Amino acid sequence: LPGRPGRDLRQVRLAARERCGYHVGRLPYLDIAAMKNEKLTTDEYDALEQIRRGASHDRVNACIGRNAKRLSGIKLIKYERNGGKVELTPKGQEVLFLRRCVTTLRALAADPAAEVAADVQLFLGKKSHITPLAEGGFALTDKGRESLADIESQA
Repeated sequence: LPGRPGRDLRQVRLAARERCGYHVGRLPYLDIAAMKNEKLTTDEYDALEQIRRGASHDRVNACIGRNAKRLSGIKLIKYERNGGKVELTPKGQEVLFLRRCVTTLRALAADPAAEVAADVQLFLGKKSHITPLAEGGFALTDKGRESLADIESQA
């Protein structure tokens, strides 16, 4: 660089890379640690659910369009290469399933006769969060109530 004796172009480039975070393998504006515990809005959950159900046509609706960039950035959806259709990633499917589990726990806390989907029933039963009642329906176990209280405290 002219005017700065003793520094060659290689040293200047290395200094610039260190300033912008390039040396640790990430872009300066992308903070992976901050995205780990991202809270999703109701609108984003709705967009994920609409993607899961599938579209009857090739175009995406307004809800998906509003949220696609962020959901793609946190790896919950992806675009197909040939045609640009939007799909859920396995992480996106997991997020939707866990939301269904939490919704079911809340419904069972209010009403033991609430409807429970088969896959959610199997999962919550294996995790000992619910037990079947003799007269029908399900009851929350102590572990289920503790989990629900923990979820509510984080929300």
